Amino acid sequence: MRLFPPLNPPMADWRGKRVWIVGASSGIGRATAEALLARGALVAVSARQREALDTLALPYADCGRADGLSPLTVLSLDATDADAVRDAHAVLAARGPLDLVLYCAGTYQALRADAFSLDVMVAHQRINYVGALNVLAAVLPGLVARGAGHVALTASVAGFRGLPQSLAYGPTKAALTNLAEVLYTDLHRLGIGVSVVQPGFVETPLTAQNAFRMPALITPAQAADAMLAGWARGDFELHFPKRFTFWMKLLRILPYRVYFAVVQRVTGL
Repeated sequence: MRLFPPLNPPMADWRGKRVWIVGASSGIGRATAEALLARGALVAVSARQREALDTLALPYADCGRADGLSPLTVLSLDATDADAVRDAHAVLAARGPLDLVLYCAGTYQALRADAFSLDVMVAHQRINYVGALNVLAAVLPGLVARGAGHVALTASVAGFRGLPQSLAYGPTKAALTNLAEVLYTDLHRLGIGVSVVQPGFVETPLTAQNAFRMPALITPAQAADAMLAGWARGDFELHFPKRFTFWMKLLRILPYRVYFAVVQRVTGL
């Protein structure tokens, strides 16, 4: 028995639901697309890497439904291109309203202040954050007019507090978390769900760059399962794996004097 009601309308039955995942060429986005397709959703996938999306689409090439709709639609785009995002959304909107929009596009490059690069900083901002704004600009008017649907933004536990080597990445993920919180306060009363995804270490092309041992590393499929479970509960924050994110959440409440000492001791940086 739950002490409090769910923060969002629970989403458990995905049959016939329309989903748009931006950032689905690999990792969490791709695994989530596959999990939703397996549950009967109509999924549109977008990313810059068209070839990767096409390989995802191959198993569904001859899976047209009785109503003539394919379960998977490929719309290749660069999320930093607002016009391309708007045009892709127009294609999807013409087919029917969206039930879930997941922004999962992102980039990561380890960076420290003694090697500061404005180009790297701005690239992270454009892809990780501004790309999400472009998607919101396209989808929110329709969701608000309808008074239904759900928006999910993929942040990271790296945005909880400042961490070594996360100079470019961490601030963008912190911004997405704050953005999702504000969106929730504005949209919940209108009947629109909002969630923020806070992964720990997931085995993706981005985390493959890390030269250190990643604690509690999970697969993209495990991440997707955790996300679907969170949506089914109506959660706002989807964080996983909890055996790792619990400790990251604990770090959030430590005073700075303790926090900085703990981080230096644990990371050696």
